[in-house]
Amino acid sequence: MKFVSWNVNGLRAVIKKEKGFFEIFEEMNADFFMIQETKMQECDVTFLDENNMYKDYYVYMSSAIKKGYSGTLIFSKIKPNKVVYGINGKYNEEGRAITLEFDNFYLVDLYSPNSQDELRRIDFRMEYEDDLREYLNQLKANKSVVMCGDLNVAHNEIDLKNPATNHFNPGFSDQERGKFQELLDSGFIDSFRYKYPDTVKYSWWSYRAFARAKNVGWRIDYFIISPDLKEKIIECTIENDIFGSDHCPVTIELDL
Repeated sequence: MKFVSWNVNGLRAVIKKEKGFFEIFEEMNADFFMIQETKMQECDVTFLDENNMYKDYYVYMSSAIKKGYSGTLIFSKIKPNKVVYGINGKYNEEGRAITLEFDNFYLVDLYSPNSQDELRRIDFRMEYEDDLREYLNQLKANKSVVMCGDLNVAHNEIDLKNPATNHFNPGFSDQERGKFQELLDSGFIDSFRYKYPDTVKYSWWSYRAFARAKNVGWRIDYFIISPDLKEKIIECTIENDIFGSDHCPVTIELDL
């Protein structure tokens, strides 16, 4: 099965690009396609049919109360047994999480909150990380877990171009990196780093100073899996030749 995750930084804008979202979507031909930062409300969605589907995909969406902000969405070729929004009843107001339950695994789409300049939202972020870790471990106690999304953290120095100058910045603070490590230590695997321990690739680039052209980037988009799935990894990729957002898609293929 092929899974794709992409922070599109505004789905309506990417749909309208010269090579638009749905052209990329069709080319990637995923079984599951997860989106973060849709920046859409349900009333903005114009691509669904009368059955709330896009072609042969079931579609599930979580929107922030604040218009033009956050939001997650999943296209799934398989109808889930259950759909859950939020994390144990929290974070729905910002549309940050969708979980689909299938017969043998859970699929979780996440858009983790940015700690913002001067880490002014770090306390909220730390609470979110603890809630997320508890939630994922609850799921893992029942069956396999595939979690993906823009997690807004570069775990190690290999995961960003300029670690020294970003040490105390949002996304590379000790607090955020520590919580990411706590998640892994609790029994989860960063699939790309497991498959490619020494590979330098990025998934996000600032729009400033021609960062993408210079490849001054960060790896902050992930597929995190429960350890029982590590031998089922066929391939993990960071599709940095795909444009349309300040992020690029990341993928995993699993023998499920």
